[in-house]
Amino acid sequence: MKKICVFGTGGVGGYFGGKIASRLNDREVYFIARGEHLEQIRKNGLILNTASEKGLVCRPALATDNPAEIPQCDLVLLSVKSYDLKDCLPHVKRVAGAVGAILPLLNGVDIVERIRNVVDTAVVLPGCVYVGTHISKPGEITQDGGDGRIIFGDDPLGLRYDPAPLIELFRAAGIAHEYQPDPYPSIWMKYIFIAAYGMVTAAYRKTLDEVYADNKLRTLALSVMHEIAAIAERKGVGLPENAAASSLDKAKSFPAGTKTSFQRDYEKGGKNESDLFGGTIIRLGRETGIPTPFTNQVFVRL
Repeated sequence: MKKICVFGTGGVGGYFGGKIASRLNDREVYFIARGEHLEQIRKNGLILNTASEKGLVCRPALATDNPAEIPQCDLVLLSVKSYDLKDCLPHVKRVAGAVGAILPLLNGVDIVERIRNVVDTAVVLPGCVYVGTHISKPGEITQDGGDGRIIFGDDPLGLRYDPAPLIELFRAAGIAHEYQPDPYPSIWMKYIFIAAYGMVTAAYRKTLDEVYADNKLRTLALSVMHEIAAIAERKGVGLPENAAASSLDKAKSFPAGTKTSFQRDYEKGGKNESDLFGGTIIRLGRETGIPTPFTNQVFVRL
């Protein structure tokens, strides 16, 4: 696995792609970014501040905003926002080719299906990440939470793929990882937390601890979580019996004043991922016959 494309070198893509570029000089790592962020990467390299290391200089083989300049790669780490996914997929399809692998690092439970609407050749490995990062200034990524872990598993289409080279890549780059043949329980468990709390914190302009402390909002978030868990169960995803309750209580582990990433994006105005959360839950609810009145209640406020 010699050629790696980081398609979307923002907080998440920059964290994982930066680790690979800074530690594995024998690999060709390509960054797709844009604007002033891209210009600073071209000028100074990507500066990465992790929980344990500050000021890592990560120099890719090429940083560009033109996907046509990227050669065919063995691995595409796909880390764009969900609202940019559709437009980038024809480029991703070309870069991955027929033998490459695509590992989406986006939030969401239907990301592989969205990719498969366009990409019918490469292997697509469902996954999720546990890391809190942001662009602290153009050309610089800073980690502010999470253990920096990637969970990934087998292509749902059953396409043959040996995960050993990818596991070795992550090990050599110092990236925490976990291979699960079926990662969908992990993907849905993360989604239950981020979708419910993301929407409620944004819709009611409250931090995580404020939502948890408010009986009405805490109950509303829990109700959304139960709806998501019911959809997962109807789709055959094996979740723990206490999936909603345990997800609700995770809020207690965050410092007071913590905002969800969706809430921060929502408050900035412009494009946001409300469809990835509320829109998706409502659509999947219709498809599976699961009522989603509480999700609807929150979604109409966004």
